[in-house]
Amino acid sequence: MIEAELKARVRAPEAVAQALDERAEARSETYQDTYYDLPDGSLRARDEELRLRYLADHGTGERRTLLTFKAAAVDDASGSKPEYETRVGDSRIAHAILEHLGYVPAIVFEKRCRSHAFEAYGRPMLATLVRVPELDGTFLEIETLVQEEEVALALDDIRAVLGELGVSPEDLTRELYTDAVAAARRTHGPGTHT
Repeated sequence: MIEAELKARVRAPEAVAQALDERAEARSETYQDTYYDLPDGSLRARDEELRLRYLADHGTGERRTLLTFKAAAVDDASGSKPEYETRVGDSRIAHAILEHLGYVPAIVFEKRCRSHAFEAYGRPMLATLVRVPELDGTFLEIETLVQEEEVALALDDIRAVLGELGVSPEDLTRELYTDAVAAARRTHGPGTHT
């Protein structure tokens, strides 16, 4: 499956949060993301991502770990990628397995997320307001899982939802959190808010 996704910087986070609350109940979560690569950087060079995510759900108290691999983008404009994800029983063991396979942590950072699952245009969608403590601003990600031949239509539907939420096409961004956090750390040092 392809994760058809668009990401935007949000100018009015409170208004967007309220509009999303009208569509679906919010789920508040914190992610601790570790992105891995081979020492030579070959995953990044191929536009691939390998991530171990430790997730804490603030509403239910549930904690879980997800292992995710994203292949190279199939849509250049949006960066939408094939995604393979599974739940992991023990994050320490998963980390040890990845290291024994030759992968090393490339970057680790936290995301504070407020997610809404709803249906729009006949598709299940997930809209997530994201704050990364090391970055300025709030981001909105909207995604849906589709077959590759549906990506263009799904992205049109996501653009329509963004418009309904008051997010303009000029606010869209393809910048990766990994790149933005790395740049912030080069400028301000690790763990420092920009």
